[in-house]
Amino acid sequence: MNGPEGQAPVWSVELTAGSAAGTQALAARVGAALQAGDLLVLAGELGAGKTTFTQGLGEGLGVRPGIISPTFVLVRSHPSLRGGPDLVHVDAYRLGSPAEIDDIDLENSMDAAVTVVEWGRGRVEHLSDSWLDITLVRATGEAAGAAGAGDAQPVIVPDFDAAEEDEPRLIRITAYGPRWQDRPLF
Repeated sequence: MNGPEGQAPVWSVELTAGSAAGTQALAARVGAALQAGDLLVLAGELGAGKTTFTQGLGEGLGVRPGIISPTFVLVRSHPSLRGGPDLVHVDAYRLGSPAEIDDIDLENSMDAAVTVVEWGRGRVEHLSDSWLDITLVRATGEAAGAAGAGDAQPVIVPDFDAAEEDEPRLIRITAYGPRWQDRPLF
């Protein structure tokens, strides 16, 4: 997958987490490698584990616990407990235009914090020359067949009745920009 305006990824990795706890542990490893100014764009269907992933990032960054979805407030800030960068957690689901993204003024905190934007793909990449695009895919559901001729990826139909804590997740991390050149996380 290319980024905005066809920007090619620097590297990409696919990992599997067997549970919500596994997703958080993997994200904690990612969080430990992050620094102020980093931008992460999270994608995945409802219930895929975006907020669960962000909770693990917070653990790895050493921010105040209690990370919940910012769906209704749009932005939540979680201060560092150990002198590292704060975590700014954004839900862009209801934001439809670049002007609405600009209205929440992420540029004001980006240099001093790690910024995580759920539902941000195609909406926030312009805020930084480097970012991590992270896609979470639930394994539960039915393969509905290929999306098109020659497309080897099955379409996953979510099963929201399954026990989310025990569901495996495919986590695809794709890095863009100079910050991640020669800096794979794993």
